[in-house]
Amino acid sequence: MTADEKITLKLPAKSDYLDLIRLTLYGIATKIGFTYEEIEDMKVAVSEACNNAVLYAYAGRLDTEPHGEMEVSFVRTVDSLSIVVKDEGHSFDAASVAQKAEPLHGKSIQDIQAGGLGLYLMQALMDEVEVRSEKGTEVVLTKRLEKSGEMA
Repeated sequence: MTADEKITLKLPAKSDYLDLIRLTLYGIATKIGFTYEEIEDMKVAVSEACNNAVLYAYAGRLDTEPHGEMEVSFVRTVDSLSIVVKDEGHSFDAASVAQKAEPLHGKSIQDIQAGGLGLYLMQALMDEVEVRSEKGTEVVLTKRLEKSGEMA
């Protein structure tokens, strides 16, 4: 994968496919030169983004309806990897969710309210997180490659 290349997976929005997404991320990020720790952080963040699509984007659909799709793209630039998770289901207001999420410092896990924790994790693990909610939801997770010498 060279700079400015894009690899895209289109998958049913089902949890059965999360391992495939994580394996693809691992292969791409390893080839680019990210460390094991950076890759593990990216895997957690992309899992959170995909789980949101699986759990919420198409919630309320009848069991007889086909599952919606999610699209996961891996975009390499000269100095970073962006993972774009996109669905065409129910949109949500990320700013509102982030605003409602209470600070986690000094709280036990039992005191933390549901909602917003996944977004908090993504922001803590990635260099940049961007959420767009127009038709469906698009989450862009970016990790910069900090490496001395030439990139692979």
